[in-house]
Amino acid sequence: MFGYRVPAPNEAMLISGGNSKGASPFRVVTGHGAFVMPVFRKVRFLTLAMCEAEVTEVCVTKQAIALTVRAVIAFKVGNDTESIVNAGQRFLSDQDQMSVLTGRIFAGHLRSIIGSMTVEEIITERQKLATEVLDGSAVEMAKIGLTVDALQIQSIDDMKLGYIAAMAAPHNAAIQRDAQIAQAVANKAAAEAEQESQRTQAEYARQTSIVQAQYRAEVEAAQAEAAQAGPLAQAKAQQEVIDARTELAQREAELRQQQLVAEVIKPADAEAERIRILALAEAEKMRVQAEAAASNNRVALDRMLIDQLPQIVKEAGRGLSGANVNILNGADGLGEMAAGLVGQGLSILDSVKRGLSTPPAPATGAPEDNGHSPAPARGELTQ
Repeated sequence: MFGYRVPAPNEAMLISGGNSKGASPFRVVTGHGAFVMPVFRKVRFLTLAMCEAEVTEVCVTKQAIALTVRAVIAFKVGNDTESIVNAGQRFLSDQDQMSVLTGRIFAGHLRSIIGSMTVEEIITERQKLATEVLDGSAVEMAKIGLTVDALQIQSIDDMKLGYIAAMAAPHNAAIQRDAQIAQAVANKAAAEAEQESQRTQAEYARQTSIVQAQYRAEVEAAQAEAAQAGPLAQAKAQQEVIDARTELAQREAELRQQQLVAEVIKPADAEAERIRILALAEAEKMRVQAEAAASNNRVALDRMLIDQLPQIVKEAGRGLSGANVNILNGADGLGEMAAGLVGQGLSILDSVKRGLSTPPAPATGAPEDNGHSPAPARGELTQ
């Protein structure tokens, strides 16, 4: 709309001309617009934005030591109407002069404040220096409509005199000493940690090697056992076959031995016993012949008995030769059997002698004696 003006958010609109109210030579408008009559009114704008001023000043301390101090000031026009009017009257035509004038004001206050402080205080108490400078310049800044938002001391230089470096040397040495001690402690801790880590790794490696060796031993043992299982089973089977064959051979040998005993030894023993019995009978015959020769009255009887005795023994031996006799006591058993046969024969001979020595009863029609006694019946000799 024609004649309606609006200032920016960081600007103040100054309207001059006409009948101004109060002591202010112009009307201040901020944050809203206003109608401005052309020709009769004139409009100017004053910035309310933040401005910056840098100060680099050589200052002499309380100890007469020259220091180069560099500071940065952040300032702006105050938001109240009085500050805007004061700033507008001074800087509206050349607003860049605000930074120049602010720098000069703060340079003076820096020289004044630093002159009352030592280097050590300036170095260690920069905030105190900044606060005193702000407090000292606040009244002057308010007169020209400016407010300071911040003051920052950026650097302090003794212009290569070495004072600050000498002042910092003990602290620097202490700091370096503490740093070296801390580094040594850190190195020691790191070395201990590294050694502990290496020991732990070595222990883990040892345990791992032991476990792996055990596993390998178990695997190799299992593989060896599996590899030997077949040959061992085959050898065991062969041994069982050999044992079975050995046992069978032993049984066959025992059976063959029994067969030999039954087929060869026993018949041979029986034949030998028969021969021995015959020999004994022959000896007995000779003895009886001798006795018969000594006795004149029994010659015929003894002759007959002597002639019959070998026949008796022969018959007994004939029955023994074909018999399958079990000899329990070996040679002693054979001797006992032979003695029994001879004894039986002698018993029969004695019985016959007693029977013949008894005179028989006379009988009618007895056969004629031809010089030989009648032979005993066959049945009587084989009893």
